[in-house]
Amino acid sequence: MNPWSQTITEDEQKRYDAAGFGRSSGIGKRPALLIIDVQYRTVGTERRPYWDAIKEYPTACGDVGWEAVDNIVPLLAEFRRQNLPVLYPHVAPKNADTDAGRLAEKVPAIMTVNAKGYEFVAEVAPVKGDVLLPKKHPSAFFGTPLVSHLIDLGVDTLFVTGCTTSGCVRSSVTDGFAYNFKCVVPQECVYDRSPTSHAVNLFDMNAKYADVMPTSDALALLKGLDTGVDRAAGE
Repeated sequence: MNPWSQTITEDEQKRYDAAGFGRSSGIGKRPALLIIDVQYRTVGTERRPYWDAIKEYPTACGDVGWEAVDNIVPLLAEFRRQNLPVLYPHVAPKNADTDAGRLAEKVPAIMTVNAKGYEFVAEVAPVKGDVLLPKKHPSAFFGTPLVSHLIDLGVDTLFVTGCTTSGCVRSSVTDGFAYNFKCVVPQECVYDRSPTSHAVNLFDMNAKYADVMPTSDALALLKGLDTGVDRAAGE
């Protein structure tokens, strides 16, 4: 069962199928892993349900975020085993005098996050050689040197993980698609505070901009590169 089957009606799914949406793009020969905004401010410093997690950080997604972290761990391990690029688009600490912009107007709580909240979650934290990309906007591409790094690294495919599904993940996927990168979204590796928004955006990304699939399938594609097997997503 896919993540949106209980949210998107059967009729709506048939409409997309009839129009030819949702075909697989497969992957290229040189993937990179994006771990977007997996910081304590988006999950909490402890594994708690949503309504408890937001008592620490109003921006936290709680237990669904920690479940995603658990699924990112083996994916990250495989990227490291194959010595493939790992990049961390993330929100840097906010300065009230210089960083209050449109998002701060919509979500004032982002200006109250303490230093701990901006730390990377230890289980999937960067190591020497990874690329750190501070950003001020949802997309990992906007106002950052991400494209330059990807070109320099010879990347043709993005495995996109992190949060939120409806925000920074989606905008990064659509921009990645616009730059002609193949995009894979391992569905258990992204998270959102809204289950409905999470499901709808996974459905729409899969229809138009990315191959959304179980993490186990994404891992199989990745391991196929190492063994020289020519795999296409969905096979």
